[in-house]
Parts: sequence; structure tokens; C-alpha cells
Amino acid sequence: MKFSNSLIKTRKEKVKEADSINADLLIRGNYIDQLASGVYTYLPLGLIVLDKIESIIRQEMIKVGGQEVLMPVLQPKENWLKSGRWETVDDLYRFTSYYTKTELVLGPTHEEVVVPLAKKFIFSYKDLPKYVFQIQNKFRDEKRAKAGLLRGREFLMKDLYSFHEDEKDLDLYYERMAKSYQNIFKKLEIGDKTYKTFATGGSFSKYSHEFQTESASGEDTIYFCSKCKVAVNKEIIGEQKVCPECGNKELIEKKAIEVGNIFKLKTKFSEPFDLKYLDKAGKEKFVTMGCYGIGLGRLLGAIVEVSHDERGIIWPKDIAPYQIHLVSLGNSHEVMEKSNKLYEDLNKAGFEVIWDDREESAGTKFADADLLGCPIRLVVSDKTYEKNKIEIKLRQTSKVDLVDESLLIKEVNKVLGR
Repeated sequence: MKFSNSLIKTRKEKVKEADSINADLLIRGNYIDQLASGVYTYLPLGLIVLDKIESIIRQEMIKVGGQEVLMPVLQPKENWLKSGRWETVDDLYRFTSYYTKTELVLGPTHEEVVVPLAKKFIFSYKDLPKYVFQIQNKFRDEKRAKAGLLRGREFLMKDLYSFHEDEKDLDLYYERMAKSYQNIFKKLEIGDKTYKTFATGGSFSKYSHEFQTESASGEDTIYFCSKCKVAVNKEIIGEQKVCPECGNKELIEKKAIEVGNIFKLKTKFSEPFDLKYLDKAGKEKFVTMGCYGIGLGRLLGAIVEVSHDERGIIWPKDIAPYQIHLVSLGNSHEVMEKSNKLYEDLNKAGFEVIWDDREESAGTKFADADLLGCPIRLVVSDKTYEKNKIEIKLRQTSKVDLVDESLLIKEVNKVLGR
């Protein structure tokens, strides 16, 4: 992508209406645009990042046996009455169809859809277990949308639902999913800051688990156990702060952002929808369920909250919009010709490159490169041209090196771990 052909229009000044680091940097970097409170457009750069996060999550869900579906956003009131949640969920977007006069919901979650769907496929123990997932927009009428992508009214979410014969089988898959989530966060380079966190199980079970990413700007308070490397949400810990796994009382208080959660639903939804199966003895039993969610936009925002500096975003290499930010300094024929050749060579070698070919000052171009946060910055200038070298700088460091043109591809491969 050439900068001159892109939709990118960065901002130098902080965004006045932004109430968080992620909102400020993502808006200034032209990753997102705010349409209304809690409602954002993903611009080309932001959509590339979101798609890469989605791809990592999808790959992991397939590895754990997930089969992808896409369920409707529009859901009938009757299903929510049947589950008992029509009156108890306070952030439902409810409306009445102008033509049919039927009452509908914009889905904040999909238990009321997936369970009736499962009844069409699950009849016997031979049909279990089953795992289905989707990646789709959700809608929640948040009382106060805030913190950029961390708490919105419309957002993209991955939700997987598992169906089992009994709690023993659910427990095994639940632990498998917990490890899968940890793999996802490791690939996104926040694994060392993201903790499996004990949380309330509601009416489902004693505990559920959240995955909380340590961040000074987080709205949740957790207590971290350095022995088990797990945490406990403040909501359930009470006055006596004890690790549920090892009994350690020396827990460390941290602020954190919830980036995922897993629940043992058991028969909470299979009972009202009469989702049953015949066991080996021919006896009817209710299907046991689990659910597992990750908000993709929230995850993107959380990564920005923990991976930035005073100049801008520092993207993990696997989800950066481009791997390489190529900068041309000076607009002499020689510099532009060299830059164009390098741009073409890098693309042919399979790298993702954005080339700043604009007629702007070095200061403006460097500031934009730092704000956008791509892992590698390459510079072609009159100075480097004369030496047959390319300037290379990694986003997370201040060190600048000159590399021979003949060795550049090898050096870039090394940095990106290819």
C-alpha cells in the first residue's frame, strides 16, 4: 500500500472526546472512526488488524473441534421468554417490527438461538459431544459506553458453545478451551500479562473464569497469585483474599481488562428448551453445555492499552496492519526510484509493506510511523542511497542501524521470525 493512495489521515493532537488510550491512538492513527457513543467504524488499517485477530482465534477454535456457523442477529422475543431472560437482562435492545408487530431482540449473546438449533442435530449420545462457534456482531444497550473499544454498544465477538453428555466431559473440554485461550493470548504477545481469573459463576456453577490482561487503565480489580499464576476477581474474593487453587494468602492487587471468559452452563439452557438426548441405556437426559467468549474489538483495544508508548501504538508482529513501514526521505529521482524498487522487492518476497511516498517532512513521516506502530521501519534517503544501505529501526527500540541492501531481506526475516 502506498501512503499517497490510502485513506489514512492521521491526527497530531490528542482526541478531545477520547476517554482512553486505545480510543485516542486508534482514532489519531486512522484505525477507527467514532459514529456514536460506543459505535465505531473500522477503517482499512483497523480492519486489517481486526481480521488478523479473527484469523488467529478462528484457527484455535478449529483446533479444538469447533465448527463455524453464523446465527441471526435478530432473535424472537419468544425464545427469551422461554429462557427466562426477557425481563432479567437489562441491556437488551428490544423493538417491535413495524409490519408484523412482533417483538424482537438484537442479540447480545446466542444461547437463545444455538440451543433450539442444536435440537435439530442432537438426539442420541452418538451425536455428542458437539462444538459450534461463530464470529459475529453483538449489540448491548450499555448504560454508559466508555473506554473506546473496551465497552461498546455494537461489537464483534467470538462465541463457542459446547454440548456434552455429562459434566465430566464438559470439565475436560473446559480445561482444553482454557489452554486454547492461553495460546491465543500468547500469539497476540499478551500471554505473560493475561491471567486465568476466577469469577462468579452466576446461577451456572460455583466459578466461571475470565481472562484478565494486566493494565493500569483496566476497570477490573484482580488479585494475582504468584505461585499458581492465576488470579481472582475482586467481585468474589471477599474480605479474606485467598487463592482458590493453592490457598496462598499473599495475593497481589492489579488492575486489569477482561479479554475473554468461559462458563459452565450445565443444563441452564437445555432444560427450558428441552434439549435432551438418549443415553446408551435409552434413557432421556438433558444435554450439558459450556460457552466461551472473546470480544475481538475489546481484545484489539486492550492490546493498544498495554502496548504503546508516548509516540503511538506498538503492534505485535502477527497482527500489525503492515510488517514494514517504508519511508522515503527527500523526493529526489534517485531516492524515489530506489524506494519503489525496494517496495516491489519486499512485496515479491511476501512482506506486507506500507510505503510513505508523500511529499512531507522527515518529522511528519517519522511521527506517523511511530503512531501507526508497524514492527519495522525502513528508510531510504540521499544518505543511505550513497552508501548502498537501508536504515532499519524496530518500533519497540530507539536503536537505528544501517544494513547493506543485499542483506536486508535476511535481516527482516530474522526480525519477523520467518
